[in-house]
Amino acid sequence: MTENTFKLKVGLFGIGLEAYWEQFAGLKEKLESNLQFVHNRLSEYGEEVVNLGLIDTAQKAMEAGHTFRKADVDIIFLYITTYALSSTVLPVVQRAKVPVIILNLSREAAIDYASFNALKDRTAMTGEWLSYCSACPVPEIANVFRRAGIYFHEVTGMFDDAVCWSEVKEWIEAAAVVNIMSHNRLGAMGHYYSGMLDIYTDITLQLATFGGHVEMIEVDELSSIRKQMKTPDIEKRCCYFHKTFDIGADCDSVDLEKAARTSLALDVLVEKYALGSLAYYYKGAPGTDNEETIASIILGNSLLTARGIPVAGEYEIKNAQAMKMMDAFGVGGSFTEYYAMDFIDDIVLMGHDGPGHIKIAEGKTKVRPLTVYHGKVSRGLSVEMKVKYGPITCLSVIEHNGKISLLVAEGESVNGPILEIGNTNSRYRFSLGAKNFVNSWNSHGPAHHCAIGTGHITSKIIKLGTLLGIETVVIC
Repeated sequence: MTENTFKLKVGLFGIGLEAYWEQFAGLKEKLESNLQFVHNRLSEYGEEVVNLGLIDTAQKAMEAGHTFRKADVDIIFLYITTYALSSTVLPVVQRAKVPVIILNLSREAAIDYASFNALKDRTAMTGEWLSYCSACPVPEIANVFRRAGIYFHEVTGMFDDAVCWSEVKEWIEAAAVVNIMSHNRLGAMGHYYSGMLDIYTDITLQLATFGGHVEMIEVDELSSIRKQMKTPDIEKRCCYFHKTFDIGADCDSVDLEKAARTSLALDVLVEKYALGSLAYYYKGAPGTDNEETIASIILGNSLLTARGIPVAGEYEIKNAQAMKMMDAFGVGGSFTEYYAMDFIDDIVLMGHDGPGHIKIAEGKTKVRPLTVYHGKVSRGLSVEMKVKYGPITCLSVIEHNGKISLLVAEGESVNGPILEIGNTNSRYRFSLGAKNFVNSWNSHGPAHHCAIGTGHITSKIIKLGTLLGIETVVIC
């Protein structure tokens, strides 16, 4: 896949009042040092930081807005160093037109009152107080933002407050996912599974919400590319399959070679269209090239998913979006639906036929031969895997009444018997209990697919939804 060259850029500026600098010696230098501390902390998260320094006049604010816009920043952190006029803030954010996070951070937990009050010079005392005065202008700025229709979020705490910096890090991670989605090229290959009305989607709405591009791709092209693959490359890919998967002894070598050929062809297709994700389905007619292509696609699609190019079956574009977001957060995102309920153990069995996210598998992913793909044409090799035991997050992209929203739930992947049918499947436990989870999840009308990732990342997804301007519904 062609790497996204539009890397996340984080904007940073501090604010102050120009009139203070002549009145209070050393105040500006102290505040600039504080701003540099914030800059250094933001830089620790590995993203480029565009720091415009202290903005202390309305004129500088206008110039800063243009600078941020030219720099193409994705998110702005406003560090409030001391009291400042809201006119030094509004022009910056208005012109930049990106989300803004207010950092109301103090150097220390409290002023040393005894030392402060021991100062003999009241001017010096005022200057010292102003270096702690970050909370003062926040209501003024919040008021102006609300009246201007600008969404903001405030982080309040201290320089050494781990909770604050964890929240800041999550905002940056969420902004990075927004950036990835806005440049993602999603391939849509084939057509919808006939009759699955819940998965049909408004592609224009998807692009309006997440950005990116959808490339319509013909299965015929993949079939044509398959024919061009060379025997040495096919043999090498078969060896890679044996290294990556636990291939059952009952898997036919001819089927493995077909899967290798298709896997290589998929790599070519992905490179040609610079795909970052893929949704596919094709009914096919018995005995055609396209039937063999689709029947042998699962292993290759699993490899793509593990490479950060998630592949959703049944042409589920909405879920390809959910899988891409989960993968962009670094937690996987495996294609999933309900399988069954276990009322004895109070768990929900979930999985899907087709590709799995083998990077988040519990142990090595098995390859099984199937004499029939249930509900689909042909036969071939499939993958069987469980998601790693431990905390998991479910994400679904919902489309209702011309709007997109996110549906999230946290649970746990637990050990126990699964259905050894050559599909991805796991056992999930939720704090609500199996009955209440299913009832609550379904009440929001999601499609029957979702993306499963490892870890609990609801707080990050909420921030992602906020930055995208869409609702995030949390089940548990």
